[in-house]
Amino acid sequence: MPRDDLARKPAWVEGDMAAEIPAESHIRVLVCVTGQKTCERLIQEGARIAEQLDGKVSVVHVAPKGAAILGNHREGEALEYLFRTADDVGADMTVLRAGDAMDTLVAFAREQQVDCIVVGTARGREGGDFAERLRMRLPNVEIRSVYAQ
Repeated sequence: MPRDDLARKPAWVEGDMAAEIPAESHIRVLVCVTGQKTCERLIQEGARIAEQLDGKVSVVHVAPKGAAILGNHREGEALEYLFRTADDVGADMTVLRAGDAMDTLVAFAREQQVDCIVVGTARGREGGDFAERLRMRLPNVEIRSVYAQ
């Protein structure tokens, strides 16, 4: 794990969500959302994980550099909805602008010292290319894929 206070393997790797987490540590869960209201399920899953581990959840959206974030009515409405959803579960939501979403997300995850990242994945993609690339770039971070319903 990225922090010294987690000397042992994280509990979720072995299936028991809280067994090996030191009581004084605070697990950091980061939820990655796109500009779609259906990402609410990701925020709910991140909040569930954080609650089980007595951790903290935060939400991030990476917008393409140069794109109008709220210029697209549907995406703007979805992001406002996701901000409210994040607030409802006690999470902060950050919107970042980037030319490369993967590089930006990896840097942000390292800066925030996250322990677990929750991402959405389309059914039939075996964890998804995005999730797999995250796993390769952040080998000490648990990557949780939540499948579309």
